[in-house]
Amino acid sequence: MKNYTITVNGNVYDVTVEEGTGSGAAPVASAPKAAPKAAPAAAPKAAASAGAGSVRIEAGAAGKVFKIEASVGAAVKAGDPVVIIEAMKMEIPVVAPKDGTVASIDCAVGDPCAAGQLLATLN
Repeated sequence: MKNYTITVNGNVYDVTVEEGTGSGAAPVASAPKAAPKAAPAAAPKAAASAGAGSVRIEAGAAGKVFKIEASVGAAVKAGDPVVIIEAMKMEIPVVAPKDGTVASIDCAVGDPCAAGQLLATLN
């Protein structure tokens, strides 16, 4: 028997493979230690609020929405945090690119986000 550690999509499996005896027996693998998790599905957003403003605020990295710092109608200055995402146990602020008023928040706390995904808009 041979033991292997295999990583598939970030999930680690310890596998034991029994060598065949030449009698046509197929190798047998043990069950993985952890079942793979399905990717969480993104919740559909309301079409009316998506892209309400002319200035897009997008995620710089893939992660999860950790906190929403600004609310719709709030005045923000360039560099003010609007949304904070968590990626690899780090909190990353997503800031306003210029002065304006928050027109829409297109995410919710706990939502997964991809790099470049729209999180909010400004007017």
